Amino acid sequence: MILFFSFLMILAILSTKLSSKLGLPLLIGYILIGVIAGSDVLNLFYFDNAELTKKITDILLIFIIFDGGFNVSRKAFKSVAGPALTLATLGVALTAGVLGLLIHLIFKFDLVYSFIISSIISSTDAAAVFMITKANPIKSNLATTLNVESAANDPMAIILTITFIQIATGYFSSPILAVAKLLWQFVGGVCVGFVCYKISCFMFNKLNSDSRGNYSVLLLGCILFAYGVSDLVGANGIISVFFMGYWLGNSQFPAKKSATSFLDSVSIIFNMALFILLGLLSFPHRFVNIWKDALIIVAIMMFVARPVALFISTIPFKYTPKEKIFLMWGGIKGAVPIVLATYPLAAGIDGDGFIFDTIFFAVFFSCLIQGTTLGPLSKLFKLTEKRKVDSSHTIELHSLKSSEIDMFEINVEEESININKKISELNFDKDVLITSIVRDDQIIFPKGNTRLKENDILFILAHSSRINEITKSINEIEKK
Repeated sequence: MILFFSFLMILAILSTKLSSKLGLPLLIGYILIGVIAGSDVLNLFYFDNAELTKKITDILLIFIIFDGGFNVSRKAFKSVAGPALTLATLGVALTAGVLGLLIHLIFKFDLVYSFIISSIISSTDAAAVFMITKANPIKSNLATTLNVESAANDPMAIILTITFIQIATGYFSSPILAVAKLLWQFVGGVCVGFVCYKISCFMFNKLNSDSRGNYSVLLLGCILFAYGVSDLVGANGIISVFFMGYWLGNSQFPAKKSATSFLDSVSIIFNMALFILLGLLSFPHRFVNIWKDALIIVAIMMFVARPVALFISTIPFKYTPKEKIFLMWGGIKGAVPIVLATYPLAAGIDGDGFIFDTIFFAVFFSCLIQGTTLGPLSKLFKLTEKRKVDSSHTIELHSLKSSEIDMFEINVEEESININKKISELNFDKDVLITSIVRDDQIIFPKGNTRLKENDILFILAHSSRINEITKSINEIEKK
């Protein structure tokens, strides 16, 4: 068994190279590994326990959602907060509403049953969107809108799905109670997330440990603590960990660099485990019975529900028609819908597996079609921009104490008036130190007579409060 899982992990990591070359979202490769190793193909590992899958994926999802919030910068969030959060809340609700009504009218399903299906598939996938926006030179405002929306819209889809499942199982006595519960889950989730963020910062500052590993373990404990407190008070734990991640990711605390690296590793492992597990749970031979219905549902989602929701949600915001079409096509589905598809299965609502199989097929189709064409669409619509050069080297300041000083990475832009200037001519004061330069993938030791070149990557040690000032100084443009 250990050998089997080690083989899956190694194969999953190797598949990242192939996915990158083909422009496919990583989750397709991970899911395929699970499907191939599962019951219907090689039958190396038989697995059909939906309830156990739900329990495992719920835990994995806590850390994946936290990581999504942790990696949303305050600057990026503020620049697109209006449209992104509108899409993440109103947009998800409208998508679920339009899709649910059309499923009800076309397939004659029970209305609540139809809304369960539409709610499950109403959110977009952060992992898939992040990969595509990072790999393609998409305009910053559009890429950030999609990134923030995809990171923030999962809680709404989760709340809607749970609400309709509870209505279907008789948990709620009235729609008013359902709405009240829904509002409290949102408000309570944000409040718990903020309180736990403050507690986490306090604990990080008071730990005062010489071991970086202790800070990583503390981070895991704080994440689980936020989710547990939310569950205790009846708030939404996913919302709590997302906003706690956002506030914590935009704060300074001891050993943040090492904790961030650890969190990246945890996120990769948990994403991999989640998709492989969901692949193992699938039975492709059952797709023969549902593929027509699934295609109709995914077509309605792509060409009716998502466009209607997006165009209504973006009315107050300034986007061109081409930009709106691009954002519409960026509604790629992924991990959360497949995880949510196990909820009705575990609750006994999806006895024949129709919901799970349909959602699984629809997600895979969305990733395959939208995931591979979003990059080319940005180029076709001329919604691209020049991207800064990425460094193959990383230099970080690992600090176990609170400090106002940190290491920053600054790219020298081609319009800068400082190109060909010597470092000694930059007139930095003694509190600013260029520790190294990356040029043509080589690390250069900077000296006073070293001249700056276009696309140089500077690693600068300075006070955090001065980084914007230093960046502007290095990339100052000559006034005409």
